Amino acid sequence: MTTPAFTAAALAGVPAGVQSQGLWMGRRQLFVRFAGEAETATMFTGDALAKDLTRQVQRAPVHSVSITGRDPLGNTPFIVAALSKAALTVPVMLDTDGQRPEAAAELLPYLALVQVTLECGASEPMFEYALRTLRVATDGRVATAFVAEAHADTTDTQILRAVEEIGRSAAETEVVILPPTSLEPTLDRRWGALLEQALRLHPRVMLGARLASPTGMR
Repeated sequence: MTTPAFTAAALAGVPAGVQSQGLWMGRRQLFVRFAGEAETATMFTGDALAKDLTRQVQRAPVHSVSITGRDPLGNTPFIVAALSKAALTVPVMLDTDGQRPEAAAELLPYLALVQVTLECGASEPMFEYALRTLRVATDGRVATAFVAEAHADTTDTQILRAVEEIGRSAAETEVVILPPTSLEPTLDRRWGALLEQALRLHPRVMLGARLASPTGMR
């Protein structure tokens, strides 16, 4: 694979932290976070990021590296340039909304997990792109997870439809349903019943939770 001689991108940093949600929730990771418009950013070249990742992985224990933040796949050449040169001894996950399946395909040689995070009830085109990303990853023999974010107004039908579609078209994908954040210490009985229904549609479904910041990061 040929990588560009020079690539650079604006990052919100490469902090170590704890994954807040999904399949690797609770794992200590290095987060390669692409900066949003309102975030303070630092320009990294691919070489600089590769050296920083290598140094941090060697210095302190981490489970994995997470590629995340605002539209990470809009910077695919930069990520490829960095990961192709970094001396990593831990797996790498991509945390994305799934809207760039073709770009995700370019990263597969460097990834152990593709995690697509999307709100239940997202528009049909957004969900279809997310499914395509999951299929691209599973076809490339990379593990996949779908984090289904539910809110107070999310219906059971919206959640079950997403589970059914994933079970049909990306059957190896682990689905993590995130109920709305609540102050209550226990889940409403609704979610236990919903999980039972979801498992009838796809056997790889679980209920998850979200670690609040500053402990939890994405």
